[in-house]
Amino acid sequence: MNQASPADPLPSKEFIVLMAAIMSVVALSIDAMLPALVVIGEDFGLSNPNHAQFIISAIFGGQAVGQLVCGPLSDALGRKRLLMISFVVYLIGSVICLAANNLEQMLVGRFIQGFAGAGPYISTISIIRDRCSGYAMARIMSLVMMIFIMVPVIAPTLGQFMLLLGSWRLIFALLFCYGLAIMLWSFLRLEETLPPTRRVPFSAANIKRGAFTVLTNRTTVSYMICAGLVFGALIGYLNSCLQIFQGIYAVGDAFALYFGALAFTLGLASLSNSRLVRRFGPRSICITALVCFSTSSALLLCAQFFYCRPYLALYALRRHYFRLFWFAVWQSECPGHGTYGAYCGNRLRADRRYLFIDFHFDWYPDRTTV
Repeated sequence: MNQASPADPLPSKEFIVLMAAIMSVVALSIDAMLPALVVIGEDFGLSNPNHAQFIISAIFGGQAVGQLVCGPLSDALGRKRLLMISFVVYLIGSVICLAANNLEQMLVGRFIQGFAGAGPYISTISIIRDRCSGYAMARIMSLVMMIFIMVPVIAPTLGQFMLLLGSWRLIFALLFCYGLAIMLWSFLRLEETLPPTRRVPFSAANIKRGAFTVLTNRTTVSYMICAGLVFGALIGYLNSCLQIFQGIYAVGDAFALYFGALAFTLGLASLSNSRLVRRFGPRSICITALVCFSTSSALLLCAQFFYCRPYLALYALRRHYFRLFWFAVWQSECPGHGTYGAYCGNRLRADRRYLFIDFHFDWYPDRTTV
């Protein structure tokens, strides 16, 4: 791939697909495992079936820690080198999971997968920022996210297909092959976008300075807390969705289809958000989506008490409002600093450092300030 200048309207289609494929590594590692949680729990002889949920939680924990480390390393080592190192570590974690004979070994492998998965996630955003800016970057991120959103739709089906072919270990074999393929593709076709002259040595002092800058902004901290709580609800849903669908709704092997259909609402939210934000503004959307998200959650709770099988449409609405809230938070204004996403990104990158702020974000041409 030839490096594009900031003036280029849009890099090649291959670049966009590759960025989406790199970002999808962790998402595929999470969603493809969902149909196999019960089978893995039975195979490991877990006394409490809920303990199988730690297989999902462990990868989120690894990613949280990994983003604290991979951000500064991306500035110190370069984007491509961090990407290659992360993929190697990810493959090691996949092998550990593939060979695991108990839950403890599985959790170690999943934590390593999540830790290494933070590298591709950060590298993707950094590479796009290095290559493009403004309108071009907004278009690229929109296209990348449109492709990326399809992963939760198809990943459970892939996992279910692996179960039909044989053991749950085939899922980790699939993840290993996918990670290896993306690593080779990146190694052969992706160029380094951060030249040595722009690299900054790893320094804990700079990380603290960047964190202090962000955490002393009251508006930013408020959005972080709200988004963190909402994202926690999503993690809870991912942990328990298999038991909900198979235990309450008895969908059986059709779980992947139901999960994919609900995940499709994230795509609808992504498409509608760009239009809604122009008309109503991100703050209004953020508040409205949060109210609707809380209301739909309350309806699910009430339905569980008074009618033990709440309508699946409520789950779809809840996922839709979650995504609208997520995008609106990222585009909301921080006084004196532009949008929340731009402030967090630009402020920390101005210090050449990254702080762990786990957001699935997007940019749109009419609100781009990065």
